[in-house]
Order: sequence, then structure tokens, then C-alpha cells
Amino acid sequence: MKLSCVIVDDSAIQRMIVNKLVSKHPNLKLVGDFSNAVETKNFLSYNSIDLLFLDVEMPILNGFDFLDTLQTKPQVIFITSKADYAVKAFDYEATDYIQKPINTLRFDAAVKRALNKQLLLVELPSENSEHIFIKSNLKKLKVFTSRIKYIEAYGDYVKVITDDESHLVLSTMKSFETDLPHEKFIRVHKSFIINLNKIDKFNSKFIEIGTVKIPLSRTKKDELKKAIEHV
Repeated sequence: MKLSCVIVDDSAIQRMIVNKLVSKHPNLKLVGDFSNAVETKNFLSYNSIDLLFLDVEMPILNGFDFLDTLQTKPQVIFITSKADYAVKAFDYEATDYIQKPINTLRFDAAVKRALNKQLLLVELPSENSEHIFIKSNLKKLKVFTSRIKYIEAYGDYVKVITDDESHLVLSTMKSFETDLPHEKFIRVHKSFIINLNKIDKFNSKFIEIGTVKIPLSRTKKDELKKAIEHV
């Protein structure tokens, strides 16, 4: 994933420093570089971006006043010489706050936070997204099917592994399989059902989802290939 970003700082030297850090980062794409908030606002009227590297103390409009003028706000990483504005920055829901002079490791950590936040924004299902209800620990839970990685047989239970956590559900694999959208899930082994969209790689023996290796039955190999073609 690449985040499109803009640098706003009235100091040409600081813009050059941030520009260099952005150009070296594999997950950033610079689309604008401005010395004041007015030029930036004009640019954002016609362009949408993911991330703003923003100074606080600038002529005409400071960083906070500038954000107040925006209807749609991108993620913001404040870069400023003073620590005094940190609390106010987070009142503006800033992704991070970096104090000058900029340390490369600190910059990379801030960008990582922005990337993680962007992934959540992209992947977070809406209330109307496809979901099922499961009963776990005496509670009924709403689980979005797009966040289920795989289901594993676990004695009299099945273990539902999602992007965030796992749940034990009293059910057979066959019964649980009927509740899942058949075009997105497939039984690849007597003990495993997988989400086709979560597959990272597979061979004749295993399917990899993240760091987990899931066994693939010989009889299911051709069925899996066909299913992947139609996802």
C-alpha cells in the first residue's frame, strides 16, 4: 500500500528534509509540497490525499486553523519545532506528532502508524456488510465474514479465526459451513474451512494464510483452483 501525501511547511529546508524522507520510504508517494496553508487548501480542493505532513507555526494560517477549513481531513502527522502543541494536535485526532529535528526512526514509526490506520479504514466492514452470528462464551457475537481467515475443527467445537481474534463455537464443521457464503469459503480438509480471499500462497500440500500452514487434501486441490478463479 502507498499513501499519497503532501508536505506543508514554510521552511524550504524543512520541506527538503521531509521530502527526502518521503522519497526513500517505499509506502509513500509525494503529490504536493507547499510553503503555506492557502496554496495547500487550493490543491486539496481538486485532489484527495491520504496523509498530510503539517507544520504548526506558519504565516497567514497556522496548521490548526488550516485543518479547521477542511471539510474532509486526511490523516495528519504534525512536524514542528515545539512540544507545546502536542496535546492540541491529538485533540485534532492527529495520527502522530514529530518534533524537529526529525529522526529517521521516529519518522518511520509515524508512517507505520499511518499505514496501520489506513488499513483499518480500508478493511473495516460497514454495518451492512455480510456477517454471521456465532455463540461464544455464552454471548452472541456478530462476525463479519470478510474478517474470518479460517475455521478449524476443535473436538466438539469449531475455532473461528478472524483478523483480530479467535472464538470457540459449539458446532460441527458441516453445520458451520452451511452458514458461510459458499462462493467465498471452501472446505480444504476435514478439519479446515478457509476464506479464499485470505490465501497468501498454496502448493499441492499446504495453503498459507499469514504464517499459518493449513493442510490441503489431495481430493480438494482441483476444487480449490477452480474456486480461486471465480473469487
